[in-house]
Amino acid sequence: MTVAVPTAEPAFLTVGDTWTWKRSFSDYPASAGWELTYALTTSTARILIAAAADGDDHLVSVAAATTAAYAAGDYSWQAYVTLDAERYMVDGGRVTLRPNLAAASSGYDTRSTARQMLDAIESYLATGDPQAGNVSLSDGRQVRFWPILDLHQFRYRLQAEVANEEAAARAKELGLDPRRYKIRLAVD
Repeated sequence: MTVAVPTAEPAFLTVGDTWTWKRSFSDYPASAGWELTYALTTSTARILIAAAADGDDHLVSVAAATTAAYAAGDYSWQAYVTLDAERYMVDGGRVTLRPNLAAASSGYDTRSTARQMLDAIESYLATGDPQAGNVSLSDGRQVRFWPILDLHQFRYRLQAEVANEEAAARAKELGLDPRRYKIRLAVD
């Protein structure tokens, strides 16, 4: 069975998996010597990925053993091509590196950061216990709360963000594209 190679950068990648995709740039063919490189970065990590030439295309393939060492999280990325002294950025975006649950220790919290914070705020508001308002996020950061009015405003924003996450997850489960809506008008 041959696996189809995507022709665009994925929005989600899993650490510990093999990553593969292919890109074509008619102005910068690999056969002419152009080299494609990706730079992924967060505030604490940087990953550089070099693509290999595949005819005129640029083929990205990162081994599972290599990706296993990467930290999960949300990364900004840029793709750029180089040839001799020339360098051009050709694309950019964001990618989420998901954790490898098979390699995670027990007790790993799979909730999104927004869900973790919303749960902590609601626990604090329900109990009044200051310790309930402190939350350790899955990436090790600690969050402590601020004045009650600011807390309520932040809670409303988190509720909207979590609702959007849940709607997107439901749409994905149903195989729907949340960016495409179909409207049927009935004319009597």
